[in-house]
Amino acid sequence: MVLVKRAKQVLKSLFGYDTFRHSQEEIIQTLLDGHDALVLMPTGGGKSLCYQIPALVRDGTAVVISPLIALMQDQVDALQQLGVKAAFINSSQSADETRQVEQQLLSGDLALIYIAPERLLMPKMLIMLGQCQLALFAIDEAHCVSQWGHDFRQEYQQLKILHQQFSSVPRIALTATADQRTRDEIISQLDLGDATVFINSFDRPNIHYAISEGNNPKNRLWQFLSQHHGNDAGIVYCLSRKKVETIAQWLSDQGRVALPYHAGLPQLVRQQNQQRFLREDGVIIVATIAFGMGIDKPDVRFVAHLNLPKSIEAYYQETGRAGRDGQAANAWMAYGLQDVITLRQFTQDSNADEAHKRVEHHKLESMLGLCELVSCRRQAILAYFDEQSGSQCGQCDNCQNPPAQWDATEDVRKALSCVYRTSQRFGVTYIIDILMGKLDDRIQQNGHDKLSTFGLGQHKTAVEWRSIFRQLIALGYIDIDVTRYGALCLTEQCRPLLKGDQTLALRQYEEPVKPTKTSNKKQLIRPQDETLWEALRALRARLAGELGVPPYVVFHDATLQEMLKHRPDSLAKMAQISGVGEQKLMRYGSDFMAEIAKHPLSALLDNRLSDTVNETLLLYQQGLSIDVIATERTIKETTVYMHLAEAIEVGLLEAREVLGLDKADYIEIVRMIESFEEAEKGRLKPVYDALEGQYNYGVLRCVRASL
Repeated sequence: MVLVKRAKQVLKSLFGYDTFRHSQEEIIQTLLDGHDALVLMPTGGGKSLCYQIPALVRDGTAVVISPLIALMQDQVDALQQLGVKAAFINSSQSADETRQVEQQLLSGDLALIYIAPERLLMPKMLIMLGQCQLALFAIDEAHCVSQWGHDFRQEYQQLKILHQQFSSVPRIALTATADQRTRDEIISQLDLGDATVFINSFDRPNIHYAISEGNNPKNRLWQFLSQHHGNDAGIVYCLSRKKVETIAQWLSDQGRVALPYHAGLPQLVRQQNQQRFLREDGVIIVATIAFGMGIDKPDVRFVAHLNLPKSIEAYYQETGRAGRDGQAANAWMAYGLQDVITLRQFTQDSNADEAHKRVEHHKLESMLGLCELVSCRRQAILAYFDEQSGSQCGQCDNCQNPPAQWDATEDVRKALSCVYRTSQRFGVTYIIDILMGKLDDRIQQNGHDKLSTFGLGQHKTAVEWRSIFRQLIALGYIDIDVTRYGALCLTEQCRPLLKGDQTLALRQYEEPVKPTKTSNKKQLIRPQDETLWEALRALRARLAGELGVPPYVVFHDATLQEMLKHRPDSLAKMAQISGVGEQKLMRYGSDFMAEIAKHPLSALLDNRLSDTVNETLLLYQQGLSIDVIATERTIKETTVYMHLAEAIEVGLLEAREVLGLDKADYIEIVRMIESFEEAEKGRLKPVYDALEGQYNYGVLRCVRASL
């Protein structure tokens, strides 16, 4: 219990948090007791604290095995800002720098050291660790051990050596993504048979999931960004390096700061682009799946996919990089039939054995099923990870706009018949051309213009037919033979449909909706706080620049938002802000308090009224008249009066002062309102008529609010 008490003290004094989240306390207790743990916790759930706090409470140095240089750098920067003695050893260092860190390790001067698995497995490093007092081993991104996974790293499978050579040192393996097969493999490969397993919910309730048709994906992406993320940081995933560079350039041409990232770029360019993404606001990174694992940027507001991920695990892992701070974020995807063909071709051409290829094929089928789903997407994602959700989430496209379905039986039979009558030798574009009655040389040479299905599909567009074929593939009625250039083949599942024993409903194709000018993005900052919000962000950016670290290493957005809410004016009050520990209080407390003091909040704006009311009050406080406020905000004058009436009703404004009424006029209106109060139950029209229209409804509403 003494160690647990110390752990809670470290949580508050160093990290600035009052309580543990999820199962952090139980995990930390397990390590403090000297036992092993396997932890499955969603991105943003606080995995790093599960080993950082025990590392600071137990004697010795904690060794963190991490697959990415970027993750090591970020974590060490953040810990050093808190006054923790932490370091890393990786290929980015010079020989002298590496020797210096090794000496710190041997001298017992480090609380944590971050090492890549390749480095850890070197005989020299294992011998060196054998000479040190070790607090624990933390194996981060533990799903990399799985040969069936999307981030497989062969070196991870050799990490069972830690149990063999350091059997008395507790180990913790952590991941955000692992189905049952992967969990079993982590336990087996890392020799964690005696470990306590902690499985937290896979749900990321702050992420909104949406998947759309893949035609015109660039335009759809731009509509999505314009409507929801005009200035936000985000990640756009593409399948190929060429597409990454094309989309990054195209977004740059549209005026966004967009940078490419893929394995084919020079290492220096990748590092520079990654650093800009981490340290600047509003940067979009366009990347292959080579980017993202371990990226600790909390304010990524969206992840967009312009191609289909190869599995639900990959999709969950990649979309999970959005909204690490717990604020609202979007996972958006546009996918098409060509994605399915390309991914199946990748699997077919790989050097994997047949068993592995079958697993990959099954994972892709599950991903296709998620895309073509007509029910709640979140429920389907959670079910994939063996987690049941009782009700629909209300936070995905299918819940908010349930897709229409139609009886596609007859059209599906035409499509399947056309595939059959062309000997199952052709791809989807050729089959659609036949259905559409297209007379080209190839169709005529093959005699397919004489087929009974030729021209039977002219009542639909080619885009609608592609939607039908995509769904038939996803539902298992049609397969793609990648060995024959994507030829469509019928499966046994087709038989009852073709015989007339079964009907089939499909998702109705919907034309893309043009974006409206207004965004439905939730406003996180009150209008009256926006000036201070930008000032605090600018101060944070300046301090981070001086220190050479990303801004969120100084303070997360959530901490700045608490400062806005409470506006601390003493160090004691600043210490109560979540995320402000002792070190950060000493380093930054006075600077942030001074900035807050420059932006005092007037009594009028220190309220709990709605954002739109406060936008009006901000302009009123500046001395603008009611008609000018209406023009400035492009709203009606009656709406301005309604906003002012709300402020009058809660005592923030005086009606006579707002309306410019003399005492006699005010009393006349009050008496008239009171005379009608019982009979008319608050209606203003009788008052307006009795006063012969001398005062408009807005004036009457404000006077009534003052009573």
